[in-house]
Amino acid sequence: MRAGLKVQRISALEVFVGGACYGANATMYKLAYGDGFTWPQVVGCQMWFAAALFGIAVIASCFLGKPWAFLNGRVVLRLMGLGALSCMTAILYCFAMSRLPVAVALTLLFQFTWIGLVIQTITTRRPPRPIEAIAVAVILIGTVLASGAYEVDIASYDAVGLIAAFMSAVSCALFVTMSGRVKALCSSAQRGLIVCLGSCLASLIVCPDFLTSGVVFSGLAPYGLVVGFFGMLLPVLLFGLGSPNLPAGISTVLAASELPSGMLVSVMILGESVEPLQWIGVTVILLGVAASQSGCSKTAARSEAPQHSC
Repeated sequence: MRAGLKVQRISALEVFVGGACYGANATMYKLAYGDGFTWPQVVGCQMWFAAALFGIAVIASCFLGKPWAFLNGRVVLRLMGLGALSCMTAILYCFAMSRLPVAVALTLLFQFTWIGLVIQTITTRRPPRPIEAIAVAVILIGTVLASGAYEVDIASYDAVGLIAAFMSAVSCALFVTMSGRVKALCSSAQRGLIVCLGSCLASLIVCPDFLTSGVVFSGLAPYGLVVGFFGMLLPVLLFGLGSPNLPAGISTVLAASELPSGMLVSVMILGESVEPLQWIGVTVILLGVAASQSGCSKTAARSEAPQHSC
């Protein structure tokens, strides 16, 4: 197997797993809301716990021989901007879930798959490959089936909630896309910590008293630890590792693993029932992801093929 193709497959797996990690968020949000916590408190807790986890990772990295690297201000601001995008996704999505059924909010969030292709087309001035467009169409069909959104009348729901859910898709697509564009010559732990500091600052917009209110000691800490780990720590690390080696459109397609993962978590923890048609939707999503990666791998293999002159 050629080295470039192997790197691409590893990168695709990293992005796929990073997307799947987000699957724990919706269930944890539901549990936290059920215990009386508000969505701004949950968002703030997620970001600050993630920063604490990355801080521990930085200390461990230093002990393992990867000292803190000094970065120029422009790189630091770009990394913190990534964190602000990630936090904005959480803010918009959590707010949307407080005003919409989860199925509707989730379906609108998953518009990030085609939005990522639009961003790729604008930034590279290259139209999407047919396999990319097909994969996105397949994933969107699977999302409608898996989320159960086909059973609801979306026009009857809160307009502000619908706009927030769609904008969460835009910010999510931007985060996944920009994760592959911001380069930093430092350890993954340091990169993640700087990203999370940007998230923490952004979270103060919706929960300015998070650090002083004491809410974290009122039962919110366990939720913050879980969503900080699965909703920030792992995705930031994995997207930072995998996205630079993949086209932006493919990265957003691979991140669609969030929905199948989220359904499995809700079944295991909340005991929610899943209809056969929803499992068919999950299968369709995974087929779309597999198709996108297959097309990407073939393209990479062709680009690595030796060129013979006459």
